[in-house]
Amino acid sequence: MALNNTYDARLVQQETAVGAGVQILLLALLGTAIGMGPAGWLTGLAFAVATWAVLSRALHRSRPRSFGAANRVTLGRAVLVGGVTALVAESFRDSPPVPLFVGLTAVALILDGVDGKVARRTGTSTPLGARFDMEVDAFLILVLSVYVAMAMGPWVLLIGSMRYVFVAAARVWPWLAAPLPPSTARKTVAALQGVLLLVAGADLLPYTVNLGVVVLALGLLVWSFGRDVLWLWRTSRVAALPAGREVRELVAG
Repeated sequence: MALNNTYDARLVQQETAVGAGVQILLLALLGTAIGMGPAGWLTGLAFAVATWAVLSRALHRSRPRSFGAANRVTLGRAVLVGGVTALVAESFRDSPPVPLFVGLTAVALILDGVDGKVARRTGTSTPLGARFDMEVDAFLILVLSVYVAMAMGPWVLLIGSMRYVFVAAARVWPWLAAPLPPSTARKTVAALQGVLLLVAGADLLPYTVNLGVVVLALGLLVWSFGRDVLWLWRTSRVAALPAGREVRELVAG
């Protein structure tokens, strides 16, 4: 109850509103720099509104004592991802300047390692903060896969959509929604996706090299998801067994 008593809805509204305002400011700067058309503007604004609405609702449900420094870093990353999203939408009309695209994406990827450290050092790690961080990461990977797919084909979209397919599948098979054990390999593969897609998207290397980079990203992701799905399936199968049979299954391997 103490957490609820210290919850300040106005503070939450201010934090999320500032994030939306900074997003619009970034879009205005991008629009001035590259002459962004309706597609970029509308996509960027839709991202800003959606982020503000979803985050505000989640904060009102969790009722934190404060927004927190780590969430501010993640919100800053979300603003950059909104800018990247606008550039990718604009790329259907005209290719965005590569340095601008690479710069925004690189900063967003670098900050991915900052918000978690800030949360741990300040003792403000929360399920909401972890979920916010994960959703920003997942959407950035989706946007980058859309951008790379324009040059390499729709198969690249498997990289960006795999996490969302997994979430949808968990609604059909609830055992997929069970918590997974911590895994350094999983975190490493997830972090590499953005880096590898950015390398391919920058188009600074020969096409065959970029193709190999994207194939590597997809292969690592399939391996990571496959390993997790297999672990979840085995765990759910053991949990469904009677106690005596469970012991025999475990002994049998």
